Amino acid sequence: AMFIERNLDLAMQKGMVAMITMQSWMFLSSFEKLRESILNNDTILSLAHLGPRAFDSISGEVVSTTAFVFETEHHENLKGVYLRLIGGRNEAEKEAELKAKRNEPVYASSADFKKIPGSPIAYWVSEKVRDIFKNATELGRNIPTKKGMDTGDNDKFLRFWQEVSLKRIGINLMSGAETIKLNKKWVPYNKGGDFKKWYGNNEYVINWENDGENLKKSTANLRSKHLYFKNSITWNALTSSKASARFSDYGALFDSAGSSMFPMKDHLYFCLSFMNSNIVDYILRLLNPTLNYGAGTVGKLPIIPSKSEQTKQNINHLTQQNIDISREEWDSRETSWDFTINELLRHKTTNRIEDAYNNYCTYWKDQFSKLHTNEEELNRIFIDIYDLADELTPDVPLKDITILKDESEIKDGELVFKKEMLVKQFISYSVGCMFGRYSPDREGLILANQGETIDDFREKVPDASFMPDEDNIIPILEDEYFTDDIVGRFKEFLKATFGAESLAENLEFIAGALSKSKKGSVLPEKVIRDYFLKSFFKDHVKTYKKRPIYWLFTSGKGRGFNALVYMHRYNRETLAKMRTDYLLELEAKLDARIGMLGDESAAEKGRLGKQIEELAAYDEVLHNKSLEYIDIDLDDGVKVNYAKFEGLVGKI
Repeated sequence: AMFIERNLDLAMQKGMVAMITMQSWMFLSSFEKLRESILNNDTILSLAHLGPRAFDSISGEVVSTTAFVFETEHHENLKGVYLRLIGGRNEAEKEAELKAKRNEPVYASSADFKKIPGSPIAYWVSEKVRDIFKNATELGRNIPTKKGMDTGDNDKFLRFWQEVSLKRIGINLMSGAETIKLNKKWVPYNKGGDFKKWYGNNEYVINWENDGENLKKSTANLRSKHLYFKNSITWNALTSSKASARFSDYGALFDSAGSSMFPMKDHLYFCLSFMNSNIVDYILRLLNPTLNYGAGTVGKLPIIPSKSEQTKQNINHLTQQNIDISREEWDSRETSWDFTINELLRHKTTNRIEDAYNNYCTYWKDQFSKLHTNEEELNRIFIDIYDLADELTPDVPLKDITILKDESEIKDGELVFKKEMLVKQFISYSVGCMFGRYSPDREGLILANQGETIDDFREKVPDASFMPDEDNIIPILEDEYFTDDIVGRFKEFLKATFGAESLAENLEFIAGALSKSKKGSVLPEKVIRDYFLKSFFKDHVKTYKKRPIYWLFTSGKGRGFNALVYMHRYNRETLAKMRTDYLLELEAKLDARIGMLGDESAAEKGRLGKQIEELAAYDEVLHNKSLEYIDIDLDDGVKVNYAKFEGLVGKI
């Protein structure tokens, strides 16, 4: 900006300035005054919008460039010549694009740019779109559209909701005063997140104990406090693709990256469907092609309300359906605080898991199709309201339907489910039941508070068909050395949920989903045991975004000793019990096993011997740590608590 201004100052009156710069000044709100100065005092004679990768010496998508010629004389209505050359991936392709478009320029004047709020140099926009901005009302004039808070220290004040005790989380609170009245410390926090429409991304909670006492005393920038806890529409301010807006009705605070708007109740569904329409996607790319859609940019969107009562009712009906489908999909995973039961159990009609899987696929394919149809219908409605049928189609690519992203993929224009992912989710749920976090006999969370025990489970689920592990330590070993061996427990879980008579068939189905080998070439139990040994914890860490709630205590690369511990049930005696009841016991069993092997088993003896050496080294660390009687505080979060067991637990 300084170079542009300085060169314009140096040029003589009616002189010219030719430059190549980054494109930021054309669009970003931070350059609005510069654009205002240029459009009021100078004239853009020609501009080649080069976009990313215009120069082979500058790689990547970040540096997007533009080349232009200014005249230091103002001509309000003089049409400059513009070429849009943002498609090529290198200098050669840009040059070819230039030759192809040399005779297809776009013409636009200073007066044209001034019709759009912020005066972005959106030279490609039609007169019809400019008239929309001229005649419509800016969204932000009637609807509070706000950037949220900056905590100044997210590690200190934010947690994933799964990390802390459930009883300290206040969901659906109406005000900060209720945190005092109900003794709640953590409340929901909207923070942007992945590309997700209609509902979801409810992952974070923020420390708002005593009505935000600690944050109010800190250096945090607590913008728009009067809007905290209110129903809203939240969206991703920073995105790599498109804006995606979601309904927030759970008493949330909001972040600068999770900007929010607060329409009146009667307008909320209209605004939500508008935000998720391709009209908004098109207009936002005019206002800010950098894909930084903060509250200021969104507040400039032109709102044209529908005059038809029937159209309003249609919008409300379709939007409600979209919210319901997306909420149900979000809650189908255990990373939702409203999760009730695993999907394969929810869709169970027989004792065969394969039938449950097929039922799941049928059901969710229908839901996906309905959501897709609804989104296209909403696009049709808004295209009609904005009279843009000549410029936009209502089509929604299947990849832009934001449900089932983990469980499915689009292949050849069809929704295809990932059997492996569904089975892994079922296994994860089974582990949760082994620890008492869940129960197949009761929906929702059971043991989800610090220090809860098996007695708490018995009180909450008195007639349980499947009991959690007594001591909160579940060994994962290469053989069934203990009665609570994880594969043995998984088989018991299968019997409790799908029946003993179908156990063999269900094990076969699960192993088939997990294994890349040909069916029947490896015993199902071996496949499942290998998954627990080698992959379960990696998948768990990924699912919980590097904040695991089931901790893997492991002796090292040899995997001689491995055990899972549920952090919410951990206590200061856990390590001592792990050592005496499991590690030392395993060493004795391996010693005995070596003694039973003959001379022809020298290789196996050597392998077991190395495992025992690994266990001995691990025992020294475990013994020392157990003597420290380590306490944890769930409010400190996984990152802090997990570090206390360095040398004992698997790396994240």
